[in-house]
Parts: sequence; C-alpha cells; structure tokens
Amino acid sequence: MAKENETNNEIRRDSEGWITYRPEIKVLDCTIRDGGLMNDHLFDDKVAKAIYQACVDAGVDYMELGYKADKKIFAQNKFGIWKFCTESDIRKVIGDNDTTLKLATMADAEKCNYKNDILPREESVFDLIRVATYIHQIPIALDMIKDATDKGYETSVNLMAISTVPEYELDVAIETLAKSEVGTIYLVDSFGSLYGEQMQYLARKYLKAAKAMGKEVGVHTHNNQELAYSNTITSLIEGVNYLDATIDGMGRGAGNCQLELLLGFLHNPKYRLRPILKCLTDHIRPLKANLNWGFQIPYMLTGLLNQHPRSAMKFLAGDNKDDFLQFYDEITEENS
Repeated sequence: MAKENETNNEIRRDSEGWITYRPEIKVLDCTIRDGGLMNDHLFDDKVAKAIYQACVDAGVDYMELGYKADKKIFAQNKFGIWKFCTESDIRKVIGDNDTTLKLATMADAEKCNYKNDILPREESVFDLIRVATYIHQIPIALDMIKDATDKGYETSVNLMAISTVPEYELDVAIETLAKSEVGTIYLVDSFGSLYGEQMQYLARKYLKAAKAMGKEVGVHTHNNQELAYSNTITSLIEGVNYLDATIDGMGRGAGNCQLELLLGFLHNPKYRLRPILKCLTDHIRPLKANLNWGFQIPYMLTGLLNQHPRSAMKFLAGDNKDDFLQFYDEITEENS
C-alpha cells in the first residue's frame, strides 16, 4: 500500500506540471538578430523600437539586438546598424534601457573585433555577450568568452552546426566549454535537422557537462521541419532553462521557435502575451511578404538532408521557386 501511495503521488506531481511553471526559466527574444539575417539587418528604427517595447511589456528576460560584426569584414553601407550594434546607434533607438529587460548582442568567432568593439560593461547598454562558434573555432571562442567575462558581462556560447559534428568531438567541445568562464552553453539546431529524440539525448548530454561545472544550458532551434517549438519544449522538459524564440518565428530561412507559442506554454504570470501579439500584428506580419521567412518545402528538404539552408534561400529567390522537385534533385546530386 505504501508503495502504491508513493507511485500515486509521483503521478500526481507529474500531472500537475503542465499547469505550473519553473521560475528559473529565462526567455530570450532574438527577433532582431536572427530576423536580421533575412534583411541584412536593415530594420526601420520604429520597428526595432516596437519589438524592444513589446519585449519590455511582455516581461521577456533578454532581448538580442544583433551582431558585433567587424567593420573591416562587413561593409557598413550594405548592412543596417543592427549588424554592428555600436553603443551610440543602439542608444539612439532604445535609450539607456532603464528596464528589467536585459540586452544581448552576438559576437561571431573570427567575424568580430571583440577586443576593441566590445566595451567594458560599465560603459555599455548590453548585459550579455553571446559568442557564436563552430567547433574548429573554439580556441578563439574561449578567448572571446574570457574577454567578455573580464569586462563584466554575462556570457553564453552557441556551438553551431552540431548535427554535423562527430559525437566524440562534440563531447570534448562541450566539456571544454563547460570548464570555461561561460555562464550558459546553448544547444543549437542550426539546420533544423534534429528530431525530438535527438534533442532529448543532446539536452541530457549538455546538462550533465554544464551542471557539473555550475553552468546553465540554453536552446536555439530552427523550424525547417516545423519542430522548432516542440524541440524547444522537449529541451525545457529535460531541464534546459534558457530558451530562445522570435516573434512570429521571424529568423533565417525557416525561422525559429515562435515567441508567442512559447510564452503561452510557460504559464509564468510574469510573461504577458498581449504586447507580443500587438507587435506581431502591427509590425512583424507586414514584413513577412517581403522577407518570406517560415516553413517552406525547400527549407524542409535542407533540414531533412542536414544541410545549411543557404541553398534553399537562393532557390526561393529565383524564378523557379515552386519547382520543388528540381531543387530536391539539385541538392541530392550535389551530395551523391
């Protein structure tokens, strides 16, 4: 009888989970940063300010504004201000951010002059530096993480394209990052190719290494197979606390986990859905006709084949964008 009662209690606790919330979860909006990959970061100031205000009003924890790109590599006349995120440009649009929302920017390994362009924290409007790296760039990423930490920032790292990395190398990479100064290690499905079972397995792997060193784990997903939201929830259930999302899923190619879906799922009373829906209606959805992000068959195909979506983006910009069989034959022939 005691064992039966114990089992019943466990079932009751599990069943209650869907109507409660985990207060340690943090939501990061990356609409401007990931969405900027669809328009060369050429957001109108009014739109950017509206997204910022929506995140403030919705109780979102972090907002990622764009990249700290090296101006010697990327021409300023070809990109918007969100590609470079200079302190002066950011403050002109959103002010000094006297709110509870924390601001983040992404620094790509080998594409950022981080020693000079990332100022000491006390001189910056940013709170979090997000380092993005491929596995072969980890030595540079480690130096970037240390530099940002020494300057007083919170730090996270996005290890990209892990679906193409041999497991032994991935294990070493995760352990190495966990031993660094970084605060959060992100599980990233760069190509939108991972399934729920794989996300579960990887989340457990990341959490084991990270928790042993007192680190957090985050998740960043892409929607090539319409799994961005479910894969984010799968990771959350496993214990991942930092969750990336974008308004209306706006992001590179197939886009990301939809912020409005995620906030609705979390049940945390500090999050408010209405400001996000208003921003989506007034500012984000009108952009979609021209920027054309979201699930489409070519993105699905690159996801299935575990390929970068750049070929799908190029195909969809061409004259035969509805000839999906042609695209499939092209990308499978290239890899035969």
